[in-house]
Amino acid sequence: MSESLGSGAPRPPQTTLRHRLAELRGPAVVPHPLDARALAALAANPGCRRRALLDGAGVDKTALASKLGSLAAFGQSQFAFMRGNAFEAKVKADGGRELLRLLGIEEPGTVRVPELAAAGPEGRVARTALALREATEAGTWALLDHPLLSLEVAGSPAHLEPDAVVVHPDGRWTVVEIKSFPMIDGAADASKVGAAARQSAVYVLALERVAALTRGAEVAHSVLLVCPKDFSNLPTASVVDVRKQLSVTRRQLARLTRVEEIAAALPDGVTFDVEGCSAQELEAAVESVPHAYAPECLSACELAFHCRERARGAGAVEALGRSVRGELGGLTTVGDVLAAARGEEGDADDPTVEALRRAAALRAEALACR
Repeated sequence: MSESLGSGAPRPPQTTLRHRLAELRGPAVVPHPLDARALAALAANPGCRRRALLDGAGVDKTALASKLGSLAAFGQSQFAFMRGNAFEAKVKADGGRELLRLLGIEEPGTVRVPELAAAGPEGRVARTALALREATEAGTWALLDHPLLSLEVAGSPAHLEPDAVVVHPDGRWTVVEIKSFPMIDGAADASKVGAAARQSAVYVLALERVAALTRGAEVAHSVLLVCPKDFSNLPTASVVDVRKQLSVTRRQLARLTRVEEIAAALPDGVTFDVEGCSAQELEAAVESVPHAYAPECLSACELAFHCRERARGAGAVEALGRSVRGELGGLTTVGDVLAAARGEEGDADDPTVEALRRAAALRAEALACR
């Protein structure tokens, strides 16, 4: 690249960013892929610059948390992973006959199943876009098995791989999400369905980028959720409306600070190279990037235990939850809150301070009556 530009020519901005991100994760480290589950978690906490930078740079947060001594029991178990793969294979077996049956198609031979193999992620993204355009223009059913989509997040590209995308004869594109949790009497666990909806909303958002360049294409804002029926292994499906999740995800991702801005604010020499740095060096590097810990991070981020420990050590009210933080206004630490409640600090005319002092008085009165 430098030879083609001339020895004194500056690098293009995108090349400079890629070089900087490679330095941050370690020049010899393969970037950890940013998937839809991670993007959904990132969209749920757009104020966390730490996660935005680490995900954008492709840092393996599990390995980083382990080196810091704060590894969380996070993600699927091996058993759940194998069960999910086995169920997905059953749904897609025999040319996707079971999946097509759920769509009301009894003759799989009438459905296109394009080959999506290509060299590298960029090639697969291009091949997916071509297959979507060809199926839409032909006006036929098509089933895309594990297509690859691209979405720019905070200035950094992310490659996303939904379980499947179905192209309808009328030009509609529907995301198919296959999960191994059961659907009992037509309903599944609400929290798991919500997580699947948030993840699917990321796929819908990425598909909209392709649809915008394809005449006659429209992305459905509902996804087909396929799960085992009751306590069997028979696939069943439910249509899940993701308009709310899509709106939130689009807004939150737009709020993310661009990765290059976060990287530019770092001290010189900062790196998150797990193999090449000591635990002390990695801890200093992690602490150089601001975080926005909340209890919800415990179910969505590998570094949650580390950030929680630091938040508690600093007495930050964020450790008590976002709703508590919002109620306390300008009181940012537990010490400030307690001092205000005791009447040692704070403006007596502040409604928050007044409420805290009233609560403290009621508590003292209740304890005195015991």
